Amino acid sequence: MVSEDVRVYEGRTKILYNTADPDLYRLYFKDEATAFGERRGTIADKGIYNTQISATLFDLLSTAGIPNHYVEKIGDRELLVRRLNMFPFTFVARNVVAGGLAARLGLEEGLQLIEPVLECYYKREELGHPLLNESHLNALGFIPPGRLQTCSILALQTNLLLKNYFAHRRLLLVDFKLEFGWAADDKILLGDEISPDTCRLWDVGTGKKLDKDRFRWDMGGVEEAYREVVARLLD
Repeated sequence: MVSEDVRVYEGRTKILYNTADPDLYRLYFKDEATAFGERRGTIADKGIYNTQISATLFDLLSTAGIPNHYVEKIGDRELLVRRLNMFPFTFVARNVVAGGLAARLGLEEGLQLIEPVLECYYKREELGHPLLNESHLNALGFIPPGRLQTCSILALQTNLLLKNYFAHRRLLLVDFKLEFGWAADDKILLGDEISPDTCRLWDVGTGKKLDKDRFRWDMGGVEEAYREVVARLLD
């Protein structure tokens, strides 16, 4: 029997707790926000907003047959999720030039890409989350042969589904982060969260940023932006 309410992991924005079922965790969302490894603050009710947004989007993915760790929403700030052994790398799906891509290539933010770009980053904050390619992943044994293609296909399917879903709610999905891991049955599942913390979302008409960039760049109106995303998803 696994003890409940035992903290398995605490990050800057979320906490994982054990449950009585060894294959399930409680994922708790905090109001804390961080950026660039140094900037820290609190976004009022962010944990509540991100819980609702993640639950809504994971439900959408589950209905579409995209495997993920979500089981159910169990409180204003908690999701019940399947236990995963997370991969040490993160995918970023990009539809529009912004953030790191604009900086690396010297391109203007807002340039529409001809097709989605899928990037992979090593989850090592002290190294600045360096870019990885397929050769790195295979040579370092980060993922068994053939499984990278599974992740890539799921990432692109997720991107297409979310891009269309957001577009119907007058939101442009600029880019977003995806994390995958192994479940107990050896299946690869999408994990972590999907929220304005992990997605760049712009208003389709005005280009107004409705995501964590408002916190990153001290633009103000952060709580209002997160609340607006919730309102549009639940409209």
